[in-house]
Amino acid sequence: MAGGRSPLGARRRHRARQAPAARRERDAACPSHGATLQGARGTVNAPATTPRLKVGDLLARKGDPLQLELLTAEVGLDREIRSPEASSPGLVLAGYTARFVGTDRIHILGETEITYLASLDAKARHKAIQTFLSYELPCVIITKGQDAPEELLVAARDKGIPVIRTRLKTAEFYRRLKPFLDDAFAPRTTVHGSLADVFGVGLLFRGRSGIGKSECVLDLVERGHRLVADDVVHVTRRGNDVLIGRGHEISRHYMEIRGVGLIDINALFGIRSVRQQKRIEVVVQLEDWDNTREYDRTGLDQQRTELLDIELPLVTVPLNPGKNLTVICEVVAMNHLLRYSGVDSATAFNERLIRRMREKGGVQQYLEEDYE
Repeated sequence: MAGGRSPLGARRRHRARQAPAARRERDAACPSHGATLQGARGTVNAPATTPRLKVGDLLARKGDPLQLELLTAEVGLDREIRSPEASSPGLVLAGYTARFVGTDRIHILGETEITYLASLDAKARHKAIQTFLSYELPCVIITKGQDAPEELLVAARDKGIPVIRTRLKTAEFYRRLKPFLDDAFAPRTTVHGSLADVFGVGLLFRGRSGIGKSECVLDLVERGHRLVADDVVHVTRRGNDVLIGRGHEISRHYMEIRGVGLIDINALFGIRSVRQQKRIEVVVQLEDWDNTREYDRTGLDQQRTELLDIELPLVTVPLNPGKNLTVICEVVAMNHLLRYSGVDSATAFNERLIRRMREKGGVQQYLEEDYE
C-alpha cells in the first residue's frame, strides 16, 4: 500500500513478536519440553520434581475411597504431609518419645489408641494428649468411626492440627491410604514426546520437533493401536522399576498435526483408540539419517537409556524417505515381547551362525587330515 505499511504485514510482525513469548509460556508449563535423549551415551534430560501434598488434598479427592470427615472445621488444611509413611503413635501416648520422628507424616489413632486414652484418668489423659500434640504434626486420623476425645479436639484446634475421622477399620484404611501416598510422593517429570500402546507395549517416541512423532502415532492408531499422550508426557515412577506415562489433563487424547491442526482422537476413532495411562517399556528415538554414523544392524548390542533412574531399552530409528516407520514400530513392540518371553532373535541368529562356522571348520579339518 503506497505511502504506508501493509496491515497484513503489521499483523505478521505482531505475531512474530508474540511467538517468542508463546514459546516461553509453553516451556514454563513443560520445563523439559526441549529435553534431549542421549541414549547409551547418557540419560534423558528431564529433572524430577519434588511432590507436595497438603492435608486439604486428602479431603478434596473425588469419590473419596478413604471416607474422610473433618472434625476440626477448617483448621490446618494447608499443613504439608512430607512423607509417604503413616504411623500409629501408641508409644508417644504412653510417654516414650525418644525415637519419635513422625512430624512429617500422617498419624492414625485406631481402636487401641482411643481405648487407651479412655482408660486413663483426667490428668494422665491430658498429659498424653499434650505430649502427642506438642509436635508439629500434619494431621491426625481416627479410624473405625470412633468418637474423638473432646480434649483431643480442643487441643488440636488450639495448635492448628486437623483431626479427621474415617468409618473404615484401621487395617482397611492403611490398605487404601498406602497406594494414594505412594502415588502422591512418587518421583515424576515431564518429557517432550508421544506415548502409544502398541500390542500392549508402551512405546515412548522421542525426537526433534517436526520429525514425525505425532504422525507416526496417528498411523499406529489408524492401524488399531492406542494413543496415551502426544507432545507432553507426564511420567511417574512407581516402585523401583516401573514408569507410568499419561497425558496432560487438558490436552489428553488431542494431537497436533502440522497442516491439519488439533484433532480429537477419541472422537475420530472411538474409545478403543485411547487409554488414560500406560507403562513405558521402550524408548524409540527418531533421528534424521546421518551418512557419517554407523547404525546398529544386528541388535546384539542393545542400547539403554535412563529416565527417573530407571533403565529402559532404546531403539534408534534413522529416518529417510520411503521408510515404513509404522511397521518398524510395530516390529519394535513385537520384538520386545519376544525378548520378554526369552527369545532373542539377534542372539539366536548369532549362535546359529557360530554353530554353522564350527561345522564348516570341522569339514575342512577332515579334508586336510585325510591322507589316503
